[in-house]
Amino acid sequence: MNKIINTILILSLSLGVVSCNDYLDINENPNSAHIEDVSPKLIFPGAAVSIHAVQTGGAGSLMELGGTMMNSWALNSYSFTSGYFGREFTLSTVDSSFYSGIWSTIYLQCANFKLIEDYNNADRTQDNYVAMAKIMKAFYMQYIVDLYGDAPYSEAFKRSFNTTPKYDDDQSIYKALISDLDASISLIDNAGSTAIVPGGEDVIFSGSMGKWKNFARTIKLRMLLRMSNVTGDMATYRDSKLADFNGLTDADFNMGNVIVNPGYSGANDDKMNPFLVSYRVNSAGATAARYNWITVSEHMAIALNGNTVGSVTPFSTLPSDAKFNGIVDPRRFRLFSSVTYQGVPQVKGTRQGALPGESGAPLDLTTVSKFANGNFAGSASLTIANGNARGGMIMSLAETKFLLAEAALRYPTIFGSDAQANTYFNAGIDASASWLGTTMGTYKTDIATRTGLGWTGSFNNKLEAIMTQKWIGLTNVSPIESYIDYLRTGYPFTPMAASATVANKPYRLMYPSTEFSANSANVPNITSQQLFVKNQYTPFWNQN
Repeated sequence: MNKIINTILILSLSLGVVSCNDYLDINENPNSAHIEDVSPKLIFPGAAVSIHAVQTGGAGSLMELGGTMMNSWALNSYSFTSGYFGREFTLSTVDSSFYSGIWSTIYLQCANFKLIEDYNNADRTQDNYVAMAKIMKAFYMQYIVDLYGDAPYSEAFKRSFNTTPKYDDDQSIYKALISDLDASISLIDNAGSTAIVPGGEDVIFSGSMGKWKNFARTIKLRMLLRMSNVTGDMATYRDSKLADFNGLTDADFNMGNVIVNPGYSGANDDKMNPFLVSYRVNSAGATAARYNWITVSEHMAIALNGNTVGSVTPFSTLPSDAKFNGIVDPRRFRLFSSVTYQGVPQVKGTRQGALPGESGAPLDLTTVSKFANGNFAGSASLTIANGNARGGMIMSLAETKFLLAEAALRYPTIFGSDAQANTYFNAGIDASASWLGTTMGTYKTDIATRTGLGWTGSFNNKLEAIMTQKWIGLTNVSPIESYIDYLRTGYPFTPMAASATVANKPYRLMYPSTEFSANSANVPNITSQQLFVKNQYTPFWNQN
């Protein structure tokens, strides 16, 4: 495994070097072999590990965007009163520098996946690697569309042959990605007799091509569910692709937790699990800065504690929070640390945007809950070794089950009855608990008649329950999914930060400054104000 880590570091230098304004170009070293001649076996692990950092790494990651936008995280403002999360809470400067690393990292590493797709494969030996590359590119390029709308695609990834690619309509990109997912399944099913079956170089599924097929189907399902509110031709297209799932069963989506692990180790910070080193501890054993900065939000604490402070005091009188009344979530001390307040152990949160002396601000560092070890080790105890061995989450089993629950709720003739949807829903809760190293006890029974939290009531009640449980289950795992779902469905209710200067959260991000300087002829010229209203620049699936 250390050999794979070392190979990744070398490839990041030889394949991942870009000019300051050109993240779509992979520069060539004239003294080295041409990059198009580097084998997929060597390219894949480096690309897979490097692109994962945009999900769970620290500053500017999808983890931080989702955790703050969904009001799951807050800032320990007693000890840190400025800077960090300032823009996320006020939303006053959502500009071309706001989370711009998401765009640049995804394009850079997807260019490496495109190298695999374009590799000379006349003898069919690389069929499996090509399929894997298509799947990974589709997974991450979906976030480009979901967070930006129109983007370069058909002319992207051409390196120096085209450094100013045109912008494609986001609907066409979605269709192209879904086509690639279908093609990847066909490639695996019909791989040539000489096709190489990946081994340790497959740092995700270790060469299990059946799991790769299931992963492709699950990504496709997620994309089609994003399109649940579209109308017209796109609705017709969506329904035609949903029909592809007729006759499939739960086994066709079963790949467990999708985890990348090239052999993370504590040798140095660069070789560590990016989630662990960003949010808990570094290779020298020192506490990560973000572990002290970030607290659970007051909003998340309400959900986990059963809407109480201490033993009996109501935490919130908002109607949206009543569904949590009296129901304590068994996952709470695996997600965030236990604090004794008014004599009762609980998760103690901070109101987003509250400064010292303001309502909802912590009294001091010891009175707020921070990341619990369950996030990093699946248990109450943590070592650097077991945090690295856990690997980095790409897509959780909990997310898969909640996707299937929504699919069965919306499209029962394809995905099963209401009872089947309920089974998927409960399985999502259990999968979340398993990842954190706990069990749910009577929780599922306790919520069974609680509208918006358990499987009961109308279609909208059940949709709210899915999104609420998904929000809790993907906290500190993949909160960006809950943010995108919130923009799509309006669930679960998520309050604005106390310091917010706008009425709602942004429907999309601004294109990065590198686009305005290096690709100005093609990048749509939008304003910051247009990010907060639905218009022609909003991702297509959210314009209705």
